[in-house]
Amino acid sequence: MGSLIYGAPGVEIPFDDRALLHLRVVVLAKLRRDEKFALSWDDEATGRSHTIWLHPAIPLQFVLDASTNTGLNRHWIEQLTAVANSGSGLRLLPEPLAEPAAIA
Repeated sequence: MGSLIYGAPGVEIPFDDRALLHLRVVVLAKLRRDEKFALSWDDEATGRSHTIWLHPAIPLQFVLDASTNTGLNRHWIEQLTAVANSGSGLRLLPEPLAEPAAIA
């Protein structure tokens, strides 16, 4: 289980490592372009929905399990990027199935 540490002092927000790995790609790409946006996710354990505001000036740290070394799902990154560029901001979506194998 990974964590997103937000703000100062840091608030630790737990995320599945695989989800956090993909969120990191999308979030860092947007922050590199000096974009400000919302990040939302649902907590299945509590049934609550959460939203935080991400801004390049707000401290942010991604903490992943050292053993996390799985490949990235390009389709998931594309979906997350598309929703991140919408008016409602980035929302954690379920991982889509991997790209089907090419038919020869």
